Parts: sequence; structure tokens; C-alpha cells
Amino acid sequence: MTDVIVLNGGSSSGKSGIARCLQAVLPDPWLALGTDTLVVAMPASMQASDAGIEFAPDGQVIVGPEFRTLEAAWIEGVATMARAGARVIVDEVFLGGADSQKRWQKALGELRVLWVGVRCDSAVAAGREVARGDRAIGMAASQADVVHRGMVYDLEVDTAHAESMECARTIAAHVS
Repeated sequence: MTDVIVLNGGSSSGKSGIARCLQAVLPDPWLALGTDTLVVAMPASMQASDAGIEFAPDGQVIVGPEFRTLEAAWIEGVATMARAGARVIVDEVFLGGADSQKRWQKALGELRVLWVGVRCDSAVAAGREVARGDRAIGMAASQADVVHRGMVYDLEVDTAHAESMECARTIAAHVS
């Protein structure tokens, strides 16, 4: 059986909506955890520090060494929860592309993982970003392609052409 579903896509690509829909359509309970969960859990000082995470006015996201340390512990924690029997949907933004995936692959080790690329046309994601009003303008466009560079997926969905529930059902059909 699949232990972990990793959804990787840029900001405003629809990952969180897909995760909620997956929780609704999958027969067993699944935890949904994402990079936003990690950022919210960090002290506010980490969002105003070169060592932490910085959201530039143009939408670029810059991470420092303190962020990486906490991120590594968080990734290990998510993997430990899955090993303990929790089924987990990870909502991620792999800013480092394949290097980000490798960090997760190392932590997840022997767990059965379904790697899902969540694609969305940058113009569509940028429109969602404006409508949300809680992100730096430009983040969606800057992340739309870079998060997929060098990635290896089991499955890809495109939220510019399918609603979250349709994507979730496609993904659920690949969960064993």
C-alpha cells in the first residue's frame, strides 16, 4: 500500500485543494502536511532573517541555513509519522527541483511513495495568486517551471485543465 503521496508544484498550482480532495476520496484517513505548515510553525523572526526564509517583493523565495536545518528535521518527522502508520499527503514546493526530491527520497527510504507533479500554466497560477491575495505577486510565475526541473514523477496532473477533485480522483486511482 502507498504510505506517502508527495504533491510537488509551484505556488497557487492547486496542491492544497488536491490534498483536501484526496482526503475526501481516499478510503482511509490521510494527514495533509505541507511546506506552508512548516513555515507557519517557524518563529516569525525566521521570516525576517537571511538564515531563515525570505519572501522577496518579486515573488522569489530565498532559504537560509537555519531554515534548511529545521526543514531537514521536519522531513524526518513526516517520514517517522509515515513509518508509525500515518498515511501522509505532502504538499511541497521543490524550489531545488531534483535536489529537493533527493532530500525527501533519503528520508522516506523504504516507504512506498507516489510522486505526483502538479502542473499549472504560469498565467493561470498567477491569476489564482492575485485572487488569493496572501502571496507575493510573482511567486506563482517564478515557481511554475523551476519546481519540476529534473524531477521524476509516477504521475502528473494539470490543474489548468482539470479541477482539484478530478485531479484527486486521478491520483487516488494510482494509490494502492
